[in-house]
This record gives sequence, C-alpha cells and structure tokens, in this order.
Amino acid sequence: LLLLLIVLYCIVLYPYLNNKQQFMSACPIDPANIIKALLNMNAKFELPWTPYYSQTGETIQFAPTEEIIGYWALAATIAFTVFVYSLEGNLDARQKQAYQKTHFPKELERTVSTIDQERAIEASKKKDENKKDDKGEAEAEDDSTKPLLPQLKAKFEKSQAYGLDKINFGMISGTYDTLESVLFLLLGFLPYVWDLSVKLGQQYFQLTEADNEIMISLIFLGITTLFGTITSLPFELYSTFQIEKKHGFNKQTLGLFFSDKLKSLLLTFVIGSPFLALLLQIIKVSLHATLSTFYSYSYSPYSHIQPDGRTIFLHLHLGFHLRIFNIHDDHRARLHHAIVQ
Repeated sequence: LLLLLIVLYCIVLYPYLNNKQQFMSACPIDPANIIKALLNMNAKFELPWTPYYSQTGETIQFAPTEEIIGYWALAATIAFTVFVYSLEGNLDARQKQAYQKTHFPKELERTVSTIDQERAIEASKKKDENKKDDKGEAEAEDDSTKPLLPQLKAKFEKSQAYGLDKINFGMISGTYDTLESVLFLLLGFLPYVWDLSVKLGQQYFQLTEADNEIMISLIFLGITTLFGTITSLPFELYSTFQIEKKHGFNKQTLGLFFSDKLKSLLLTFVIGSPFLALLLQIIKVSLHATLSTFYSYSYSPYSHIQPDGRTIFLHLHLGFHLRIFNIHDDHRARLHHAIVQ
C-alpha cells in the first residue's frame, strides 16, 4: 500500500512538472528504485516455489507428465492451507456471534414457562393429597418442584461465557498453527529434521540412512513429537489453567499436568514406535521399494517440497497420541456441560 501511494504521488505530480529532473526531485523515491523493488518482489514469488532448506543427497526426478505437480506443489499447498484457515475462521466468526448473544431464546422461555406452570399445578395437587408427616420427604419434594426456567437461564449464561472464551482462544491458536505450518513449508523444516535425524543416528548410534531407514524414521518421529509438544505447551497451559479453571472445569495441579504430559509422551514412544517400525517394514517388503519411493508416489504433491519425502512419519505418528491417564471429575463436568448445551 505504501509503494502504491508513493507511485500515485509521483504520477499525480508529473503533469504539473516541466521536465524529468523536476519530477525526480519532487518524488521522494526514485521511480527506478520503485520499479526495481517491484521486479525483485515479483521474482521472489515466481513459480516454482522452493523451500529455503532442501534435503541433501538424491532428489526425485519428475516425469514429463508430473512436472506440473512439482511446479505448483509448494504454492498450492500453502494456498490450500490458507484457504482452509479462512474457511474455518469464517465458521468460527459466525459461531462467535452466536456465543455473544446474551438473551435467552424466547421460544424456549415460553416452552419452559409452560412446563413450570404445569409442574407447579401438579405439585400443588400432590401436596394436598399426600401426608406431610415425613419432613425430609417433604423437603425433597420441594426441591424437585423448583422452577426450571431460572436454572436454565443461569446455565445458559455460563455456557455462553465458556463458549465465547473457547472460541476466542481457538481462533488465536488456529492462527498460530496456520502461520507455523506455512513457515515450516517455506523454511523446509521437515527436510531439515530428517537430515538432522540422519546425522544424530550416524553420530550416536552408527546408523546409516541406506541400511537403517526405519531407525532413522523413529528418530525423526521423536524429534518432531518433542518439538510439537513444546510449541503447543503454552496454549495447553493457558487453556487448562486459565479458561478451564475460570469456568470450573479444571481440577488438575501443575505437577499433575506435566506428569500426565510425560506419561503421554512415554506411551507414544513405547507403544507407537514398535508399531510404526512394523508398519514401515511391511510397506518396504510388500512394495519392494524404499520408504522414500513409497512416499513419493503416495504423497506426490509434497515430493517437490521434500525431495526424499519423509513427512509420512509425521502424519502416521499423530495416530499414536494417546491420553488415557487421570480421568477426573472435570471430564464428567465437560460432558455435563456438553449435554446442557
């Protein structure tokens, strides 16, 4: 926008100036520099886009009919990511408008008022017919005949406040996730992590990429899992100890939260790693191909982004995130809240 304003400023002044020298002196920036900057910017966005970091070693060669895939892969992936984010953001914005409503629905209010009146009449008849000898039983009967409308209105206000806080937090965390995904694609984060996994495997375990591809994949899985856990930790802490605690749904302590997180990671590595290793071995044996070849044909739109194609392990390990510890009352509270909504 600033460049556009400067260009318009110079163009508007041009008719009122007699020669080029006066035009150049009137314009705060040399138009030649403006054009050069625009051309440089355009050059950076020329297709095909390539990540900042590319994997070392062999790269995949596209067949003539597949060249268009490599030409559009990174740009199309980022465009699709942004499109999904925009679509979800639009839905979240509409949902936020629903949570911002503070008036109890009129139709529901009329219906519940009618039910309260019928219950009051029925309770009055029972009160006249039944004996009042048992005081405790009478008190229980009084509790059961309390009007429903005030209770529902109170729950409605709490539900709206909780939903509004959750949707606001979800929109912020969703924006961060999208920015992180786009940044990782542009920087070539996953190819870098794969090369780092190969380096660590060779340095500490004497593993080679050609002979120990599955073990290298498990190292890759461990690094990406730990990194994802660290980047998501601030959001989880805020959600658990601010939003959930504010609305009475959290009874966890900070120590219990971190112990639960460690148990989840341990379970991921202990159970997920052998299963993943077995799955990858089956893929290699059944297809008589390397994992990189399998990935390049199965996930070809991403093969230009990561020439040796190792992100399959990142997709697969998501299925191993299990959370089966510490089932407290707050989980039942959340279920109750969902039923009330």
